[in-house]
Amino acid sequence: QVDLWQPSSPFHIVEGSVADVRVPRNATRSLLPYLHQANIQYTILISDLQQAIENQTGVRSHRNRRSLSEYNYEVYHSLEEIEDWMHYLNRTYSDLVNMFSVGKSYEGRPLYVLKLGKRSRPYKKAVWIDCGIHAREWIGPAFCQWFVKEALQTYQTDPDMRKMLTQLYFYIMPVFNVDGYHFSWTNDRFWRKTRSKNMRFHCHGVDANRNWKVKWCDEGASLHPCDDTYCGPFPESEPEVKAVAHFLRKHRKQIKAYLSFHAYAQMLLYPYSYKYATIPNFNCVESAAYNAVNALQSAYGVRYRYGPASSTLYVSSGSSMDWAYKNGIPYAFAFELRDTGHFGFLLPEMLIKPTCTETMLAVKNITLHLLKKCH
Repeated sequence: QVDLWQPSSPFHIVEGSVADVRVPRNATRSLLPYLHQANIQYTILISDLQQAIENQTGVRSHRNRRSLSEYNYEVYHSLEEIEDWMHYLNRTYSDLVNMFSVGKSYEGRPLYVLKLGKRSRPYKKAVWIDCGIHAREWIGPAFCQWFVKEALQTYQTDPDMRKMLTQLYFYIMPVFNVDGYHFSWTNDRFWRKTRSKNMRFHCHGVDANRNWKVKWCDEGASLHPCDDTYCGPFPESEPEVKAVAHFLRKHRKQIKAYLSFHAYAQMLLYPYSYKYATIPNFNCVESAAYNAVNALQSAYGVRYRYGPASSTLYVSSGSSMDWAYKNGIPYAFAFELRDTGHFGFLLPEMLIKPTCTETMLAVKNITLHLLKKCH
């Protein structure tokens, strides 16, 4: 009867832990006395959620959002705007940007990826970055766009960025779950899953971060189609997951890092997610994470926790990060961006810039770590 924001599944609620839940307006009357009775402490983080949503997506005509040369990176953009922006960059920066599609979504939308980098030599290592696997985590796609903007704007002036774009390719997928993201703009701001239909239960969608072929539908994933962490009828059942997995498999020798952006928790996670165990190249990955988190903190003093996903966040199976790592990509990370629950999925637009600025430092740090040999 409640929408679980953190953790994503009831399996992870244990005594002494904190949970963030969204409650329908009429349900607070029955819930609060129950919490009192059970002696469970609570805080109301957002008292009027509808108002908070409208503050974010309400009247936006006063913004000049159509002119792409003055594209505003400090507001959230609809799928249509993001796609227009990608087409625009593809036309305008043809020396550094190449846009292509890896497939189609369940509802038939193209799955666009930007390939970023100097065509300096035929073979280059690459970094994959995706945002928006979970539809309601809007700060993700905002960061992907910010990353591209920074790369294009600072390429000439920043030696680090120049080095990155000369020596590597970046594959950037600003919106992984296009159907879900579109739905979060038009119908339900807190939609998480894809939009595939389930005939038996009349529930829509699969958790695109539980649908990968690595310990699929084990701990931390649900077999029930109506649950938020539903793993799907079989691995790669979702066309979005299948398309990206196919692309990554095809380029697995080239791709050295996989970075996936989520919200919220302020964490930098690495494998494993599905079990408590130490990865073989732990030292290299751990030092990359440690340095990245320090770089991030240097901007505004925001502290990120970092570590293996299973022990730092919770155990979950079928995740893209574990899959990438299992498929030979040595650096696989999942970022959980701001915040820690005060705004939750409704991170205000005024926090886009600081969030992206600090995250940028972490991503550059990981990328430069990658270019140095780690033994």
